[in-house]
Amino acid sequence: MNDCIKNALMVAALVLLSACSEEEGNPYEKMSPEEIYQEAKTQAQEGEFSDSATTFEEIERLFPYSEWARRGTIMAAYNYGRAKEYDKSRSAGQRFLASYPGDENAAYAQYLVAMSYYEQLDDRGRDQTNTVNALQELQSVTEEYPDSDYARSAEMKFDLAVNHLAAKEMEIGRYYLKRGNYTAAIKRFEFVLETYGTTKQVPEALHRLVEAYLSLGLNQQARETAVVLGYNFQGSEWYADTHKLFTSRGLAQPSLADITQDMMEQIYRRTLKGEWL
Repeated sequence: MNDCIKNALMVAALVLLSACSEEEGNPYEKMSPEEIYQEAKTQAQEGEFSDSATTFEEIERLFPYSEWARRGTIMAAYNYGRAKEYDKSRSAGQRFLASYPGDENAAYAQYLVAMSYYEQLDDRGRDQTNTVNALQELQSVTEEYPDSDYARSAEMKFDLAVNHLAAKEMEIGRYYLKRGNYTAAIKRFEFVLETYGTTKQVPEALHRLVEAYLSLGLNQQARETAVVLGYNFQGSEWYADTHKLFTSRGLAQPSLADITQDMMEQIYRRTLKGEWL
């Protein structure tokens, strides 16, 4: 077989393959939106969350103004989240909010956007961008959709995210404390008390302040901080540890029974507000 015949056959084969490919096209283009939706649901049931989300998006692409497109977009956001493809989940959720702001599922879309950040809260490292973004989006859920089924969950996760930020500040403070940089440590612990005063980090922050003050020889500040700790968290492990710090140094703690409300307010201003007289 000469080269001309070979080349002609190759060209013919390529043309045939191309024609077949064009004839086949995108299989979803021959399906109704309901059929695509059911296919996507089947994929999700089989654990193929990423594929399912992509299929749900096909409805949005092929039937952009249909009721099925609305349903497909929110389901795409949900399944991308299940696949841990958080950027895509957030993008789908934001598209839903932009296209259907008054829809009954708008609260859920906002919640999914928030969760796309919340699920990425990093227990390591100091970059807390995801935490800050999660707080903003969770707050949007509680403020814009206060009566929704997701407001309570968003509120609880908001508190956990705030505690996460406080914990990171405590981690940095302990780092400074361990290395003898007491002034920097004090600033971190005071910041926790002033900014995250409702979190579970507060008792330890007070204890660490006592530890830093005693290390600097600021016994009066340490004693007053211990009073605040004992007054509010007397049964905590941190107050017991604080008591050990004083006794190990031969220092006496003031009796909580002798503390008046005026004294507590004065100590509070000094300890938590930095208003030393």
